[in-house]
Amino acid sequence: MLLAVSFAFAATAPDSAWSTSVLVLLQSANLVVALWTSGLARAGAWYTVGFLGIAVVLAVAGLVWQGPNLAAALGLVSAAMTLAIAVVIAFTVIQRGEVNRQSITGAICIYVLLGMVFMFAYGAMATLGDGYFFAQGTDGTRALRLYFSYVTLVTLGYGDYTASGNLGHALAVLEALIGQLYLVTVVALLVARVRPARD
Repeated sequence: MLLAVSFAFAATAPDSAWSTSVLVLLQSANLVVALWTSGLARAGAWYTVGFLGIAVVLAVAGLVWQGPNLAAALGLVSAAMTLAIAVVIAFTVIQRGEVNRQSITGAICIYVLLGMVFMFAYGAMATLGDGYFFAQGTDGTRALRLYFSYVTLVTLGYGDYTASGNLGHALAVLEALIGQLYLVTVVALLVARVRPARD
């Protein structure tokens, strides 16, 4: 549910310091809930509370000291937390060792998270880069970079927006490869091994 909220917020919120800060908080909440529900961390543990405290400090810093370097850093922190969420979900799916509806849902969540990781990476590149991120002469909004990320992840190739520069091209190719390989290996394997639940 939190993942859906994060996705919807990233797709609809304006590009501003407050929305970047909210995304940091949403991703940190996602990570804590993933750790807690997987059994890897307790809800009231000092490290969980400390992690949330650091996320709040970063979110407040993003509101107080606005600038491109801090915005890019917050984007990279969000990308790292999103990747960590995917790793926690993958660990939980593997640890359970059973293919069922929950493991399929976990695999799909990982796929959605991969698109968000690249969205944050593209945002950091747009903020720190010398030229425009897109060849169409714009850095785009967060919503546009989210759209570009998922179009690339699923290899739709609309062509309305394309990354400019070698690093942008390399990241887009990497995302497309990961997206296709993930679907044809991980998700296909899980779906093929689904067994009906026993009564």
